[in-house]
Amino acid sequence: MNPQHSVGIVTPQVAHFDAPLKLACGRELTNYDLVYETYGELNEQRSNAVLICHALSGNHHAAGYHSADDKKPGWWDECIGPGKPIDTTHFFVVCLNNLGGCHGSTGPSSINPATGKPWGSDFPPLRTRDWVHSQARLADYLGIECWAAVIGGSLGGMQAMRWSLEFPQRIRHCVVIAAALKLSAQNIAFNEVARQAIESDPDFVDGNYLERSTMPARGLALARMIGHITYLSDDAMANKFGRDLRSGSLDRGEVSNAEFQVQSYLRHQGSQFSGNFDANTYILMTRALDYFDLALEYDNDPVVAFQHAKCSFLVMSFSTDWRFSPERSREIVNALIAADRPVTYAEIEAKEGHDAFLMPIPRYLDVFHAYMLRVRGEN
Repeated sequence: MNPQHSVGIVTPQVAHFDAPLKLACGRELTNYDLVYETYGELNEQRSNAVLICHALSGNHHAAGYHSADDKKPGWWDECIGPGKPIDTTHFFVVCLNNLGGCHGSTGPSSINPATGKPWGSDFPPLRTRDWVHSQARLADYLGIECWAAVIGGSLGGMQAMRWSLEFPQRIRHCVVIAAALKLSAQNIAFNEVARQAIESDPDFVDGNYLERSTMPARGLALARMIGHITYLSDDAMANKFGRDLRSGSLDRGEVSNAEFQVQSYLRHQGSQFSGNFDANTYILMTRALDYFDLALEYDNDPVVAFQHAKCSFLVMSFSTDWRFSPERSREIVNALIAADRPVTYAEIEAKEGHDAFLMPIPRYLDVFHAYMLRVRGEN
């Protein structure tokens, strides 16, 4: 553990809800759990609360460590903590594992109370608005009437935008990082290939693998490998791996024994991911990504959609992010300007691709920090 500039050791908490949650698909969850972590202290006015919305493979553990033996901190420790952009000496930060997740919140691997068996593929399909409504229930549970800011990268940024429309009176600032108004056809295609990799694994057994005591590890690992390639830029992969070999040789007659470093890296990432993530959750969340369309209910006009928002916005993109390109962020910004919403935009030069929003890139952290000082000044 590296305690310097860290929130230190944190303990996940569980909020249980017995009031049924009506879902966008028409079904409802009669009761459910949300696992969350908090960092910092809620002030007396309850005005300094910040919600962190996680991306596809994220969870509630955004900062700090779970024990003194932890080697790695939470997934956004670069941005959350004392003196960091989301400064926990001033903000009370909340991050939860989304409904449908696989890190403690009710999801496909939870027990279906109606059957006594794991939900599996019968878990209700979710939309981004379902996450936002469950997050609002958590805010009620914590006594937070209005968030100082709702912040997210990638899928998290989509949730933040949905917050600005679903609960415009409960959010003062919306921070949208490396996101889009809706997925491109290319993005939907990548997600479909990943789902097919999982569903074609013989151990998937139509999503009922927990009940059958199997695990579609090969399919989930392949899905992660596909996704991971899209999160990195060509430059990032070239700088990290190039054509370096892990083993074997490219000499004539020995090529069949050669293994590139990038091959070994992807296999490791896939294997590690398949050991700690749920396949049904991956399918559920990629479908929620596919179905997200902020302006769908507003005559497909994002300007009309954003006219319902009351908050100020920070939008950030990264130059080499081809999964959620700067052009997609500029579409958000242009719609906000046309809707007469206050918006700040920054396009960050970065070689890291889509994963840049998780990286300690100085210009990125400076812009983020400067904006959060503005948010802090209002408390």
